This record gives sequence, structure tokens and C-alpha cells, in this order.
Amino acid sequence: MRALVYRPSNQPRLPVLVYFHGGGYTIGSLQSHDCVCRGLCVEAECIVISVDYRLAPEYKYPAAINDAWAATQWVAAHADAIGGDPGRIAAGGDSAGGNLTAVVAQQTKKEGGSPLIFQLLIYPGTEMSCSFESHETFGEGYRLTKELIAWFYNHYFAPGDDISHWRASPLNAQDFSGLPPAFVLSAGYDPLQDENKAYVDKLALAGVPVKHSHYEGMIHGFITMPGAIDKAKEAISECALELKNAFTARV
Repeated sequence: MRALVYRPSNQPRLPVLVYFHGGGYTIGSLQSHDCVCRGLCVEAECIVISVDYRLAPEYKYPAAINDAWAATQWVAAHADAIGGDPGRIAAGGDSAGGNLTAVVAQQTKKEGGSPLIFQLLIYPGTEMSCSFESHETFGEGYRLTKELIAWFYNHYFAPGDDISHWRASPLNAQDFSGLPPAFVLSAGYDPLQDENKAYVDKLALAGVPVKHSHYEGMIHGFITMPGAIDKAKEAISECALELKNAFTARV
């Protein structure tokens, strides 16, 4: 598995963010999210490991999840070797990558892997049934359409896959207690916004420290457009600040 490593400096024992790019499990790459990873690296003053997980349709569910889990555990086991602090490891991602982040956090708790101290969830997919009202309200005309979501999911899942399982739909996990603190970012013209809010609510109900920042007027995927959208720059900076605060609290 390939990855890109971003370092803000040669300082030893830096905190580490394992990052999973978005793209509906079928597209996206290390290059497509370079601007996000660079911004988080510099502003949060952390190492960022951007993971080149396997994509559908060649590699269907749960290949991406297995890769995300393996990458996170590898980073935890080898943090010292890459100049990182094994006690300050976070996971994050946007869209499909946000889904992978949430699943990795759940799996870490269930299987006793190396603990994460923070999860960064940028408009994550949390429930695969597309049953929330925002899928209807914002399902046409705002870049990420109902039709495109269906295309992504039809390529990611095989017939017969249980899309309600927590490894596909982390919103359906039975127990949210003990998960790492989270920062959730959502967008106002995004069909996923209701499932984002539902995830925030479940974390809060379970006593997990969680912050939610909602960007009215923004579309799904906007954070990868800092060259054109000022709010994207603002969002990257806000994510970086939350990361930095979480890392600093563990020094």
C-alpha cells in the first residue's frame, strides 16, 4: 500500500494524522487531496500520512476499510520510525474517507488496536441507505447528486452486502461510548448533512466530546477547492486548529 508522508519540520516525536481521501470509494487519489493534506500538516504542525487505499470497482467493500485499518495500525506500530509520537495519533478523512475514519475508530475500540486520540470527520458518509431527508432536498443540482451517490455505492458494494452493518454504516453501531473525541464538518448544500448531524448526536449522547461546524452555502467536496473558495481555506484552517488543540492537550 502506498502513502504520501507530509512533515512540517524535522522536529522529533511530532503528532500524526492518518488521512483517507474522499471520492466515493471509486475515485480520488493522493494527488486530489494534496492541498488538504499540506494545509493540515503546516497549520496543525503534524505529520500527515495520506493513504492510497484500494478503490472499487476492482476492489469492493470491505477492501478500503481493511486498508484503512491496516494503515492506521502500521502507523501506530512504526510512529517512532517516522519521527512521530505513538501517543498522539489521529485519523481523519473527507466523504468516503470520513466514513473510513469513523469505521476505523469503531474497530479500534472493538478490537483493541492502538488507540486514536482524535477523529476528524469531514462531511462523512455514515449511513448507506440514503434515507435522510437531505438526500431528497439536496440530491439534485449540488454536485453530489442522488444518482452519483447510487453509482458510487453500486460500484463499492456487491449484491448481498449488508450495507446496514456498522463497517459500512458506522451510524448503526450499537455503542458509541469510549470513541475518541471528534470534530465533524458538514456543508449546507450536501445531501449527506443530515447523516452528519445524526452522527454528531450519537457521539454526544454517548458522552464523546464532539464539535460540529456547519458551512452554510457550501457543497459536498468544497474543502478540496481552496484555490477558488475562501470558505475552503477557512475550513482547512478550522480542521487544523481542532487537530492542533487535540494534539497539544496530550503533550
